[in-house]
Amino acid sequence: MTTLDCRILLAEDCADTQRLISHMLRKAGAEVTVAADGQAAVQCVVDADAEGRPFDLILMDMQMPVLDGFSATRRLRQDGHRGPIVAFTALAASGDREACIGAGCDEYLTKPVERERLLGVISSFAKKGQAGGKLSA
Repeated sequence: MTTLDCRILLAEDCADTQRLISHMLRKAGAEVTVAADGQAAVQCVVDADAEGRPFDLILMDMQMPVLDGFSATRRLRQDGHRGPIVAFTALAASGDREACIGAGCDEYLTKPVERERLLGVISSFAKKGQAGGKLSA
């Protein structure tokens, strides 16, 4: 069973998905902050960095109101954010993975996602030394 000890920003506009994924991540040990749109996600990252408590990983829905995940990811990368951003999206057509990676995402997961797949991807960033938290498998 994968255990997480990290701070994750979940950028997701669907309330049901927010509850489900937050519960899954918290049960695995992660601290989760939820942003309901891309603009709020960017602000959460700015605020967390200013407080000296940056997120270890961002799960970014790519289709959100106000500012979509593509634009939010590009803005974060342009502002110098180097932490892992994982596209977490219902977009599963040919070329969607490449579009997400092209926007600056490090990895791509489609919804619905299995618990162990999600936790495994998050944990893999720790093994690469890319996440700041103490994630362990």
